[in-house]
Amino acid sequence: MLEMAASSARQAGLSNIETRVMDAQKLDLPSESFDAAISRFALMLIPDVGTALAEIWRVLRPGGMVAAIVFSTPDKEPYLSIPHAVARRLGRLTSPPEPFGEFRLGGPGVLSAAYARAGFTDIEIHPVTIRRRFPSLGDAVSYAKVTPLPLRELLVQLSPVQQEQAWAEIEQAFQQFLTPTGFDSPSELLIGVGTK
Repeated sequence: MLEMAASSARQAGLSNIETRVMDAQKLDLPSESFDAAISRFALMLIPDVGTALAEIWRVLRPGGMVAAIVFSTPDKEPYLSIPHAVARRLGRLTSPPEPFGEFRLGGPGVLSAAYARAGFTDIEIHPVTIRRRFPSLGDAVSYAKVTPLPLRELLVQLSPVQQEQAWAEIEQAFQQFLTPTGFDSPSELLIGVGTK
């Protein structure tokens, strides 16, 4: 992702872009050095969200803004929640369902409370309804197999036989979203913004 961002910046003629890898819970950056911070489908996967948001608050200048996009609740994101439920059931996984997963910031008031604890004000949470569309059921299943990290972490806890069964059940469950033009399921995202 960083290579793509750097390449896109060069192609656009921008020379003031720098990409770096670092722990969001301990940003190796000077305080009050940024005007904005953006997180796209990452904040909910950080082990200590509160520490990460406090670090973001620290590196923002007064008046700086944070914007993060996260997934809403499992019932509003079946493309992700169905595979999770299948994997948990087949593997008899009893750990808490979403300690670090996609949905941990999606519940009512969770994201805004995390922002407030970190010191942000003027907090707004905007739900955005989208559709997850793929040309076919096969494309939807293939994308699910290679993309969502928390799902992959669940599936490695299953035996090879259980994994094969899980994907068969996931594909069966996904058939409810087939239309004449391909796979089409609902999805709700939350965009949270706050000001330092």
